[in-house]
Amino acid sequence: MAAERKPESLRDAYGQTLLELGAADPTLVVLDADLSGSTRTALFGKRFPDRFFNVGVMEPTMMTIAAGLSFGPRTVFASTFAVFAAGQAYNAVRQSVCYNRANVKIVATHGGLLVGGDGGTHQMLEDVALMRGLPGMTVIVPADAPTTRSATRAVAAFDGPAYLRLPRENLPTVTDGTFEVGRAPAVREGSDLTIVAIGAMLARALEVAQELHGVGVEARVLDFASVKPSDDKALIRAARETGAILTMEEHTVLTGLGALVALATATTHPVPIRAVGVPDLFGESGDPWQLLDRYGLSSKRALDAAWELLRLRGRVS
Repeated sequence: MAAERKPESLRDAYGQTLLELGAADPTLVVLDADLSGSTRTALFGKRFPDRFFNVGVMEPTMMTIAAGLSFGPRTVFASTFAVFAAGQAYNAVRQSVCYNRANVKIVATHGGLLVGGDGGTHQMLEDVALMRGLPGMTVIVPADAPTTRSATRAVAAFDGPAYLRLPRENLPTVTDGTFEVGRAPAVREGSDLTIVAIGAMLARALEVAQELHGVGVEARVLDFASVKPSDDKALIRAARETGAILTMEEHTVLTGLGALVALATATTHPVPIRAVGVPDLFGESGDPWQLLDRYGLSSKRALDAAWELLRLRGRVS
């Protein structure tokens, strides 16, 4: 595990990596829907204006254009906010991108509650599930800037659709930046229970694991950035070796990471599972980090869930 460092912008990491990819690959093109300053694709547009297309506030059209450009053949990155990429443009992503297995990489910023003051209309809490349900779509939710850089390079390297979800807020570096599609590395080892986390919640998962360590309980922490394809082998191994799993996600618990883990383990090695995430609610306007606590994503809530699992396992009374 990397020592936690000063928070960095995952959007900046994405924008800078696009520049490197664009310099190395003259067939790479980038599209945006009039939000290039926020998504950081403006960096690419300034350096490579002939390969950058701002289509305006027309997200479904952007996805259709992106699919068409990919048959050049080209590697195409298309960016906008998550609520527009997965919500407004869903049918275009389904029909134009995934149905045709187009080589389009959708990098959606401003996902989850950490959008903060923009409120519930812009706090997309269902996008991971929506994109995971599309045939052939790779879904990635990085936890920090180093993983964002690696994941951006990884999706550029294969032919096919992908969805990367990035937050608005800066996040602390908690990994060494190693990323492989389909793999969920353990960023902390342990044998008493497993915590599986994505995005901003990985840092909180490590906080919970450290709290437990202080009282003699060792929690394994898996970085599940590769949501699809998922590392089911790592999940089954964790179920067998630790006997309980806690999931943590900045996403609805109804159809997100918790549901994925429950399905993967139930058919092979069922264990007690508790899911920490957003309940069956829309978000609201507020301070980004206070919203996480308000909606049940606090470290304390996760710690309580961990203790409940440990009691079920008979590890504590």
